[in-house]
Amino acid sequence: MLRILTFVIPLALWVWAFIDCLTTPEDEVKHLPKVVWVIIVLLFPLVGSIAWLVAGKQRGAPRTATAGGRTPGHPEDERPRGGRPLAPDDDPEFLASLKKSNNEHEDMLKQWEADLRRREKELRGKDEPEDGHKS
Repeated sequence: MLRILTFVIPLALWVWAFIDCLTTPEDEVKHLPKVVWVIIVLLFPLVGSIAWLVAGKQRGAPRTATAGGRTPGHPEDERPRGGRPLAPDDDPEFLASLKKSNNEHEDMLKQWEADLRRREKELRGKDEPEDGHKS
């Protein structure tokens, strides 16, 4: 059992550090460029993982919103995580694109319905005899 733990714990630490290093935004990486940290964690699994956890990532209290809804230290137009909102329903551009797409689909549906009505009317006209009496 002890042998398994001595293998599994460092492996789990290495995988976690590697994924954490890959997903950390560039502006939160300290001391070295992100690519160098990835190479260090890959080439030196145990030592690189510990080094990443100790010195590689900016750690501290999570950012909290101010009374105005902005994050402290950020300009008004800057958004967290690389300039994108955290969720699509918080992004006004995404919501506007949904509305535009919805309007386009509605217009297309109306055109199809009008075309269908026109075709049905044409087919009904062909089924009726020339003299105007139905048989």
